[in-house]
Amino acid sequence: MRISFQREDFLKPLNYVAGVAERRQTLPILSYILLRHKENKTVITGTDLEIEVSTYASGTADAEANVTLPARKLLEICRALPEGSQMEIIHEGERATVKAGRSRFSLITMPVSDFPIMQSPLWEKSLTLKQGEFRALLEKTQFCMAQQDVRYYLNGALLEISNGKLRIVATDGHRMAVGELACSGADGEKQVIIPRKAVHEITRLLNQTDDELT
Repeated sequence: MRISFQREDFLKPLNYVAGVAERRQTLPILSYILLRHKENKTVITGTDLEIEVSTYASGTADAEANVTLPARKLLEICRALPEGSQMEIIHEGERATVKAGRSRFSLITMPVSDFPIMQSPLWEKSLTLKQGEFRALLEKTQFCMAQQDVRYYLNGALLEISNGKLRIVATDGHRMAVGELACSGADGEKQVIIPRKAVHEITRLLNQTDDELT
């Protein structure tokens, strides 16, 4: 299997996904990302069993393929390559080789069957709002989230839909931050807790623009 990318086309989505891969390696496979190439696009997926991020990268391959690669090592390699580099990932047996110009990097892979895929739920609510507004809401409240508190429900942010408004509440038991905004689709009532790591990753991925977020 051989997949080719332009460095910049691969680095940005890889940076999104690598942040989710588990660093403490409670399970070795959680420090890996999954690459699935099909129909002229490569899907990159990372998970820590609590949250999962999938994104797309533009690339070409000689066949449909699946491979797991160590997230941090691959990200370090991509960052170190010169801008505009053409890179190839070649998978043979239990190893994968990353080639770019005269550089060669050998990485150990793990079985694709070991990589956990979270099941997509049946969504109860769907909201549409501006990325910049939602990011600002998270930034104004996330500093109050608890960290490693035995009251696990404090280690995140409460997202609440009520009366045409989206509200986010965060507290560590000593202080509290609340922010809200009006948005379409926020009818009825619904509450859910977003884990701390997910809040940070979502904030990092959002742009400060009027682009739509669902």
